[in-house]
Amino acid sequence: MSVDASVETRPVTKQSQDWAYADLRQVVAALAAGQVTAIDLLERALARIAERDGEINAVVVHDAARARVAARAADAALQRGERLPLLGVPVTVKESFDVAGLPTTSGDPAYRDLVATKDAAVVDALRRAGAIIVGKTNVPLALGDIQSFNAIYGRSDNPWNPSTTPGGSSGGSAAAVAAGFVALEVGTDIGGSIRIPAHFCGVAAHKPTYGIVSMVGNGVPPGRFAERDLSCAGPLARRAADLSIALDVLINNDPLARKAIHVSLPPARHTALRDFRVLVLREHPLLAASDDATLPLDRVQAILSDAGVKVDTTSDLLPDLVASHKVYQQLLIGTSLAYKPAAFFDTARIAVDALAPDDDSFEAVRVRSSFLSHRDWLLANEARLALRDRWEKLFETYDAVLTPVSVSAAFAHDHSQPRDARFVDVHGSAVPYLNLFVWVGVPTVAGLPATVIPVARNAKGLPVGVQIIGPYLEDKTPLVLAELLEQQLGDFVPPPGW
Repeated sequence: MSVDASVETRPVTKQSQDWAYADLRQVVAALAAGQVTAIDLLERALARIAERDGEINAVVVHDAARARVAARAADAALQRGERLPLLGVPVTVKESFDVAGLPTTSGDPAYRDLVATKDAAVVDALRRAGAIIVGKTNVPLALGDIQSFNAIYGRSDNPWNPSTTPGGSSGGSAAAVAAGFVALEVGTDIGGSIRIPAHFCGVAAHKPTYGIVSMVGNGVPPGRFAERDLSCAGPLARRAADLSIALDVLINNDPLARKAIHVSLPPARHTALRDFRVLVLREHPLLAASDDATLPLDRVQAILSDAGVKVDTTSDLLPDLVASHKVYQQLLIGTSLAYKPAAFFDTARIAVDALAPDDDSFEAVRVRSSFLSHRDWLLANEARLALRDRWEKLFETYDAVLTPVSVSAAFAHDHSQPRDARFVDVHGSAVPYLNLFVWVGVPTVAGLPATVIPVARNAKGLPVGVQIIGPYLEDKTPLVLAELLEQQLGDFVPPPGW
């Protein structure tokens, strides 16, 4: 569904598809060298979206008229010799980010008529870097699912197989990149919302260290000043090297903090693959291993071993992953419910009262987190910081930790309610829906950076990737390791037929 019915389209020709799967670095270099113009790139992107997006419904808000004005201005700047990191590059952003003059609904019909009056911080950062905002991509209701469907824009499908989900909540984001609509997207991530869609759609993504990318202007209701706990904004692209370009653009853009505070990320610990020290985790104590999880790890571990990399599969330095997940659940549920209506808590109180006093299960933790007191939050935050300290000690011995992204590749659409009662079939076993958040929660709770890259395709031909976790504030280390692994894995592979 598009909210811009006046979008002009031009026929897609073979020539107009030549740039569809160019890497971001290739696009930037070609624009600077005059091999292609910004307006030409934009028209090709608009034409491809018009021709193919009906198959997957990824780009749900269009801004073609203003994009053309911006593209012509970019061409004039390029002619004058100006150079910016993304000058003339067409991009899309997740629907939850405010773009002045466009709707921001987060898929919630209650905000159907809400039109943003100011760009979100990340959108402002993209514009100042010279990017051309083409439109916005689909999300689930209130960004609360790992599928992307809502009553306003409908369902997004996976370019690899339209009967499967592209993931969520940045599902439209990953699908747009995989489909060759844009070379760069920006999404958000609190429960794997960047990483799981990247894994499902066979693209690269980066969840930054918590707090280094401003979230001002994301989500509903509008006008909030406090940033949501755990939540990050980060890039999706087809190559890890492109993620680094985008991250440099996105940091240091908090409207207030940038007056005096400047984040200078340290360089990657190593630049040669053989120098990295890597811990590979295959199993989580709360989650059985699966072929979709171990297949990409097997391939990456073989590459690392061939390169002479020190690889361990166990370590006494690893934090308690069960305790870690409990803290993650407390903080995640607590921050997710902050803006729920009062009636929600009336119902939640009944569920809390029904719990046995000694029930310490994860379900009980989730239910009680609906009423997390300030004291409880302080204790959970202290536990979070203790986990971060434990990770810091681990990263004295290792440079990166590799894990699955999920136990499952992209699965069939399932819109049944309640969401938490769903199951996903993983090689004949029914896995509870909420268990799909286990691996992505490992770095999230401690605020660590995590990069996802596609690695292989499973028995059904669907992409599967790995998660590369790096030290706190050392985002460049997992990004460079991802780039070095990509050099061994080969070029990006588009979905069949795209």
